[in-house]
Amino acid sequence: QVQLVESGGGLVQAGGSLRLSCAASGRMVSINGMGWYRQAPGKQREVVATITRGGSTNYADFVKGRFTISRDNAKNTVYLQMNSLKPEDTAVYYCNYHSYLHGSDYWGQGTQVTVSS
Repeated sequence: QVQLVESGGGLVQAGGSLRLSCAASGRMVSINGMGWYRQAPGKQREVVATITRGGSTNYADFVKGRFTISRDNAKNTVYLQMNSLKPEDTAVYYCNYHSYLHGSDYWGQGTQVTVSS
């Protein structure tokens, strides 16, 4: 089992910034990926950004140039720096841990991000 604890959500005005953090603990494997997903009311959960243990990243088109994902392997923590936030970024953001070895996924409890216009 892997446990994920997120922090850093909140309310911000359009154009502002927030930084999300997600700390992982438990039975982790070396071959893993971590990422951030989001789900807005009435919509399906969608990927925002992912990062491998080696640092390779992928971003959804709608956040490219605005969000940056990073991770600290020594702390088993992944971050999402969100700049130039827009009202349409409002959603619950979920941290994800993916084990490539077992093909399993774990999720955090989610953190609310609200961007006011």
